[in-house]
Amino acid sequence: MRALALLVGRRLLYGAVTLLAVSFLIFGGTELLPGDVAEAILGQGATPEAVAAIRADLDLDRPAWERYADWLGGILSGDLGTSLTSKRPIDEMIGARLGNTLTLAAVAAIVSVPLALLLGLLAALYRNTIFDRVLSVGTVSTVSMPEFFVGYLLILVFAILLGWLPPNSNAVANPQLGLWDQLVALALPCATLTVVVVAHMMRMTRAAVINILTAPFIEMATLKGVSRARRVFRHAFPNALSPIINVVVLNLAYLVVGVVVVEVVFVYPGMGQLMVDHVAKRDVPVVQACAMIFAATYVLLNMSADILAILANPRLRHPK
Repeated sequence: MRALALLVGRRLLYGAVTLLAVSFLIFGGTELLPGDVAEAILGQGATPEAVAAIRADLDLDRPAWERYADWLGGILSGDLGTSLTSKRPIDEMIGARLGNTLTLAAVAAIVSVPLALLLGLLAALYRNTIFDRVLSVGTVSTVSMPEFFVGYLLILVFAILLGWLPPNSNAVANPQLGLWDQLVALALPCATLTVVVVAHMMRMTRAAVINILTAPFIEMATLKGVSRARRVFRHAFPNALSPIINVVVLNLAYLVVGVVVVEVVFVYPGMGQLMVDHVAKRDVPVVQACAMIFAATYVLLNMSADILAILANPRLRHPK
């Protein structure tokens, strides 16, 4: 128990240090963006005096290290700051958008995780058959395609050619829509994320299960006459949970963090779309807040994957 507590504490410490380093990189990266919100507000014809006055009014003339310290202190106290363009509190702007992003990621996870595990187990059960080869070719093809290409391909087929689904998902922001209409609006972005993440989870599940199938206790079960399906589902799968849990949680992290491109493609009113919109406006505090939320989500889910892997595999609790 003590070794487990030490390992979990170490993972939490690594996560905190990682987030601190990420905050520095985010702040430094936004500082390197060309132009600023003062120039975006006043336009290209603004005089240097007017730009300097706006910068002073927005506290952009202070040294970068002072602004970083204030920004980091605000995040630690739960204050994300105020938008430079709209003067609204950033937490109010992010609230509904974060809910939309989490909803999209949750629906995609509910569809993709069981589907990936089932396909991975079936591929292991029927490995080296035509089914396994077709599935492998399909997954390799989907892994090699970027999200925006998958999204535009689905729009072309299901929205333009067949006319079954709407080409964009901005209707999700309409509170008057019923549950069915909400699901219809979510269908294409959810399908895009599912296609992207299922392939990776399926291949890792297949590889982990096949690796366990070579273990001596599986050979003993074979000699006892245990059916192949029972060996895969009852004996191999539970013992392969550690790497499978790890890859599933990492893909869940991707579902939350990697939605930026998908949200832009489908005009989905989520965190990614908010971040892209405010990059164009040079509204640095909003961009920084969105980036930190994405980073914190990714780090938290990565830590969860490590901890769940430790709990699922007792051998990891006693590192050499």
